[in-house]
Amino acid sequence: MKISSLLKPEAIAIGAAASSKDDAISKLVDLMTTQGNVADRDAYEAAVHAREDEGTTALGEGIAIPHAKTSAVTAPGLAAMTLPAGVDYDAPDGQPTTLMFLIAAPDTKADVHLEVLSRLSTLLMDPEFCASLRDAKDPAEFLAAIDAAEAAKLAADDEKAAAAAERDAAGYDIVAITACPTGIAHTYMAAEGLEMKAKEMGVRIKVETQGSGGAKNVLSAEDIAGAKGVIIAADKNVDLSRFDGKPLYSCPVSRGINEPEALINEILEGKAPVHHVAGGAKAQAASSSDNESTWHKIYKHLMNGVSHMLPFVIGGGILTAIAFLVDQPGLGTSAYGSSIPAAALFKTIGGEAFGLMLPILAGYIASSIADRPGLAPGFVGGLFAKAGYDFAYLGTLDSTTLVSGGFIAALFAGFAAGYITLGIERACDRLPASLEGIKPMLIYPVLGTLAIGVVMLALNPLFALINTALNGFLAGLGTSNIVVLGLVLGGMMSVDMGGPFNKAAYVFGTAALDPSSGLGTTGQIIMASVMVGGMVPPLVIALSTTFFKNRWTKADRNAGLVNYIMGLSFISEGAIPFAAADPGHVLPSCIIGSAIAGGLSAAFGCTSPAPHGGAWVTAVIGNPLMWLVACLVGSVIGCVILSFWKKPLPASESGLEK
Repeated sequence: MKISSLLKPEAIAIGAAASSKDDAISKLVDLMTTQGNVADRDAYEAAVHAREDEGTTALGEGIAIPHAKTSAVTAPGLAAMTLPAGVDYDAPDGQPTTLMFLIAAPDTKADVHLEVLSRLSTLLMDPEFCASLRDAKDPAEFLAAIDAAEAAKLAADDEKAAAAAERDAAGYDIVAITACPTGIAHTYMAAEGLEMKAKEMGVRIKVETQGSGGAKNVLSAEDIAGAKGVIIAADKNVDLSRFDGKPLYSCPVSRGINEPEALINEILEGKAPVHHVAGGAKAQAASSSDNESTWHKIYKHLMNGVSHMLPFVIGGGILTAIAFLVDQPGLGTSAYGSSIPAAALFKTIGGEAFGLMLPILAGYIASSIADRPGLAPGFVGGLFAKAGYDFAYLGTLDSTTLVSGGFIAALFAGFAAGYITLGIERACDRLPASLEGIKPMLIYPVLGTLAIGVVMLALNPLFALINTALNGFLAGLGTSNIVVLGLVLGGMMSVDMGGPFNKAAYVFGTAALDPSSGLGTTGQIIMASVMVGGMVPPLVIALSTTFFKNRWTKADRNAGLVNYIMGLSFISEGAIPFAAADPGHVLPSCIIGSAIAGGLSAAFGCTSPAPHGGAWVTAVIGNPLMWLVACLVGSVIGCVILSFWKKPLPASESGLEK
């Protein structure tokens, strides 16, 4: 489908003016409706705004391509507008937007808008073409410029395809992959940039694009074998196993757009390190020091564990919350959450799913470091961190004395298991080649699992000591200053979100409810402070990802929404993936917010006879309005601290560039 076939003269505005981004969208939507392809104007405009909420569609260089795919559209179409005075469209380069295209696509299986968008993106990389559109005197001249450019582009594509067929036989100097998180504009613009610069330099290149519609122009084994090296311009994980033994240079996708010559020269000048896949493991891409520092590598391993852990946190946490919601008969009793069969069903399933969180986290951190051989040791390390096994347990087999290390111990176990396995792999490189087949099936899992088990048995007592010290500290603090106690307990709920600090505070709070404690109402004040403190961390994340979007990736923002439910359900662990990814910013902010909430709850004299349930048990909370105020104030303060402390992400990372 040609671009010009979707754009009618009446849908083009030359020399228009817009007072704001919203005004520009409204005028473009009006132009679109003149074509008769929009059944519901308001619904379509709402869909365009919804897409903008995910991230601006401005590309920079004065260009924006808003778009939406919705049932309000009956047939695909385009509208266009030139704005000589420009309009602020939240462009990544901060410059006013002077040329806009609006894409409308029906909600069908065919991703028409993505196809047109990718073609438009590549055409708009030509400054002369953009200038001809801005200089057009009327719609006819505007369309003529598009027809000419598209005809030239199609001819060039045909020529490129013919030349590619010849080069496939002769081989390529360089092969490349481009990819961005959304797989739309930047993926294809980087490919176009590399291809144009390579042609100018007389270099034969083949670029595979991993866009939203799947991989295109896929590299064959012959393409890779004959190339001098590989360029990976991507902002998401790319499987590198097929590039074993090839010089490989990895970088953000934006460099494919802005610095294609430098990337090509990295390969031609022999600067790219050789990529190796040792022992069957998929090694990480060798790359420039600016984007593959030690911290960046650690971060990638960490995020592999967090991304695999998240479904267990969300699924198990929400099912557990439902258990407390439906178990109204059990309020205030030790059986709350499972006193009726329906509640027990949800709590059992949710609890089992939730219980896999730490082993999954550790296992996939380890597998990111050492690939599949690291998976078993990582899982075992995570299980040991969760259970708190130590050498003393081996002599008594008394599980009642064990103390879980929480997610901090699981993080340690994951990295330890990964690097231990990696060390075993390298040590085994000296073994005879005849043993190659049994390494991944026998040597790695046996030695790796044994090693991480011994390490965790030795180190888990440290976490037991921490827990004992915390309980002693809380008991010594007493109840003479209930506000200080509420502040301390609330803050502790955020220190490790399910780990020793959190559990020590929670156990202290639940023990305070026991009639034998003699605390009475004071015990319920303590429990209310503990619960509100544990509700704050997920709410801090949820608020920050909602109101400070440029601090987070699109995946973070999507996951952040679930934290509203987690926070209201008193499931602190909903914030763990964010705390694990950025502990330096997230933990202090949440601790401060939780401490303030816990202190305020105690100051207001709020009480809770229920040991769990969060906002779902507000009906049984004493002074419920001020308890909710304490929760809101702590969450907002934590959100503000985190959001202003955490630096905005580059547009390519936040996903707000399109």
